[in-house]
Amino acid sequence: MHLLIVDDHPLFRDALAATIRLAHPDAVLHEADGIEAACAALAANRGIDLTLFDLSMRGVTGFDGLITLRARFPRVPILVVSGHEDPRIAREALEHGAAGFVPKAMDKATLTRAIAEVLSGALFLPPGLADASAPAPRSRKAPLPERLARLTPQQLRVLTMIRQGKLNKQIAHELQVGDSTVKAHVSEILRKLEVISRTQIVIDTAALDFDQIHNAHRG
Repeated sequence: MHLLIVDDHPLFRDALAATIRLAHPDAVLHEADGIEAACAALAANRGIDLTLFDLSMRGVTGFDGLITLRARFPRVPILVVSGHEDPRIAREALEHGAAGFVPKAMDKATLTRAIAEVLSGALFLPPGLADASAPAPRSRKAPLPERLARLTPQQLRVLTMIRQGKLNKQIAHELQVGDSTVKAHVSEILRKLEVISRTQIVIDTAALDFDQIHNAHRG
C-alpha cells in the first residue's frame, strides 16, 4: 500500500506517518510539502493508493489545492486531514471531490478507520460531521449543450484549460491576462454551467468534443 501525505508542517507529517505505520507497518509512505510537490509525487508514483491532504497550506486558497489534485489525478482518492472542524467545510470538501474528511483533533483510531474505509471505496466522515454529507438542495439543471452555449469564446478557452488541470496562474500566463480576470471567468463558468466546483466541470464535460464546440461558437 502506497500513501501520500501532503502537509506543509514537517512535525505533523511525521506524526501522521507514525500513526499510519502503527496500523499499516508495511505501507510505503511518500511526503509532499505543497501542491507542486504532491503533483510531482503522484506523477512519479502511479501506484499511490491514497492521498492524505491538508486544506490549509502556504500558497493555497480555499479548495484550490484539492481541486487541482482531483482534476490532475482523478483516480487517486483524497482523504482530507484538516485543522477545520466545521461541518460546512467538510461537506464542501466532499462536493469538491474528497473521499473523506477527518479533523486533525480526532484520535488515531478514527484516522485508521477513515483510511480503511476510503481505501475500500467508501466515503468517510467521523461522528458529529456525518450530516455534512447530505447534499445541498439543487434546482434541475438545463441540458449541458444549452449551458455551454451561454459561455463566451474566452470562457470556453478558460474551460478547456480547466479540463487540462491548469491553475489560474497558468491560465492567466497563457491568455496574457491578470489573475483577477481568470478568477472572474471561472466564477462565470461555474455560474453558467450550474456547478459548484472545477471537479464537477471536468466530470460534466468529460465526454465532450471541444473542437466541435469551438467551431460551433465560431459559426
